[in-house]
Amino acid sequence: MSATELDGESPAPGWDAVTDLPPSAKLVAKVLEYNDRLTQSQLAAETMLPSRTVRYAITRLEEVDVVESRFSFTDARKRVYALSIGQE
Repeated sequence: MSATELDGESPAPGWDAVTDLPPSAKLVAKVLEYNDRLTQSQLAAETMLPSRTVRYAITRLEEVDVVESRFSFTDARKRVYALSIGQE
């Protein structure tokens, strides 16, 4: 048992949470692993996926709590995404 399980908390989601997701979500997660924070348009450019597919992938990743989003400091109209699981 891990320390978090002993404290009564559930362990943080890891790469196991990504296993059953679509390939586009896995690709977005992998790109975020190598980049600190990216906007949706930057993710689309990096993955070479359509914006709509990236948006769907982000939604799926947020559902399993492996991606966190914040408003961009440089442009409040945009959101910045980061991976919230540790590098293994």
